[in-house]
Amino acid sequence: MTDRAIGDTAGATYALGAALSFGAIVSLFLMARAVDPAMAFHGFLFFAFAVGGVFLLIRRHFNATANPERFAKEAAGYNDGIVRAGVIVSTFWGVVGFLVGLVIALQLAFPVLNFDLPWTNFGRLRPLHTSAVIFAFGGNILITTSFYVVQRTCRARLAGDLASWFVFWGYNLFIVIAATGYVLGVTQSREYAEPEWYADLWLTLVWVVYLLVFLATLYKRREPHVYVANWFYLAFIVTVAMLHIVNNLAVPVSWTGVKSYSLFSGVQDALTQWWYGHNAVGFFLTAGFLGIMYYFVPKRAERPVYSYRLSIVHFWTLIFLYIWVGPHHLYYTALPDWAQTLGMTFSVMLWMPSWGGMINGLMTLSGAWDKLRTDPVMRMLVVSVAFYGMSTFEGPVMAIKAVNSLSHYTDWTIGHVHSGVLGWVGFVSFGALYCLTPILWKRERLYSLNLVGVHFWVATIGILLYITAMWVSGILQGLMWRAYDSLGFLEYSFVETVEAMHPFYVIRALGGGLYVLGALIMAYNLWRTIRGDVRAETSEHERAPAALAQEGARA
Repeated sequence: MTDRAIGDTAGATYALGAALSFGAIVSLFLMARAVDPAMAFHGFLFFAFAVGGVFLLIRRHFNATANPERFAKEAAGYNDGIVRAGVIVSTFWGVVGFLVGLVIALQLAFPVLNFDLPWTNFGRLRPLHTSAVIFAFGGNILITTSFYVVQRTCRARLAGDLASWFVFWGYNLFIVIAATGYVLGVTQSREYAEPEWYADLWLTLVWVVYLLVFLATLYKRREPHVYVANWFYLAFIVTVAMLHIVNNLAVPVSWTGVKSYSLFSGVQDALTQWWYGHNAVGFFLTAGFLGIMYYFVPKRAERPVYSYRLSIVHFWTLIFLYIWVGPHHLYYTALPDWAQTLGMTFSVMLWMPSWGGMINGLMTLSGAWDKLRTDPVMRMLVVSVAFYGMSTFEGPVMAIKAVNSLSHYTDWTIGHVHSGVLGWVGFVSFGALYCLTPILWKRERLYSLNLVGVHFWVATIGILLYITAMWVSGILQGLMWRAYDSLGFLEYSFVETVEAMHPFYVIRALGGGLYVLGALIMAYNLWRTIRGDVRAETSEHERAPAALAQEGARA
């Protein structure tokens, strides 16, 4: 058995090593023939990744040969090494993404903070922030939790040991390529799809391997039933692949240059962009994180899902309806009116399955509501579900044409997006990290449950400051833009509307600062937990069982 395991890993090592060696040669060609400095720099990053991968493979092969018993023992259990790496990287990217968001929030309130430098202006840092939070933090959370959940719910080791590591490191290479490209001014100017053609090709390769690893793990499962969380993860992986490929169809100007032109133009380009853009929200930021909700909420509550039948209905209605809602970003444009109406109709219909999922998540706590008082991690997970319900109600309302005519292009949309991203995506991700860290490092509990409570309240106050400021400023913007005087002229100039936003932008920056502070508290807590430290404290979580026991004795 040991010899066979070593033989299998040796074959996989040689194959991946050959592929990485070929990649290093191609990277050298890109560096040598690059028509612009950005391509030369990114060619170097690809080269460093390939060479580093080859050395890691050599080291791994010799370690397996030198200690076959240990290798066989590790290969027999779950692959938790990649999940541990994912927890660390996700936490890092989260802090980085939130910090960049705070910087650009301050730049909007105090433009002098752009420093008149090309690398630090708002136009380059804004896509850096969105990609860091959505794809670096959110993407790593999804990959990490999906690898953990699919192993536990299938009772099978993750398929393709080296393939899964290729997905992990290959995806993070894409993040580095994208992030450095934004700072250098490399962009194809597509919302949530800024990286240029060569980065998109690399991500496509990584994503196909990710899909194969996930499917192969499901195929070799020892549990006959496919748990619903895996349905959501699989829908996220498959649909994001389709969205990414279609939206990023482009023709490069040169095979050794960064610039490319989209295959689409005009209103077709706009529709393709927002078909991708809103479904990136629907399947990356919603379906994938619902997979997290359906595993970690029941697990933390120690209760089964409230209604498994409702979870299946939630899945299929969400999958069918969400794919059609993109046109609600293009009201009152050259897009045909029937397509706009179709987008509005499906957006309003989407409210029903979304709230079905919220109710399912909240009602999972039936019989365990006391955990909201005693367990701050449970509190964070449940509030994330509440934010999911709130943002998925607000979204369909904003998709109604009459409301959209006031809200679109204003800060109201910014507030809506951040109520979902900070409240729903952020909190459910934090809850998953808090759940995973003690398990993966075999600790009795987190370093400090009290610090989890501090993180929860600091971040919650930050979110409330952020979204309320954006609601007020957005409605004020919309009303000022549509105000006319008695002669039929616009009553306010654009500069006057910008000036009116200043106090709300300061409040937003304050809220963002609190959210960053909460993320730093979490990073500290996880670091101390990984070290094996346990803070001497009497938390609510520990006091509650003792108090209940005393009450029972008195009764």
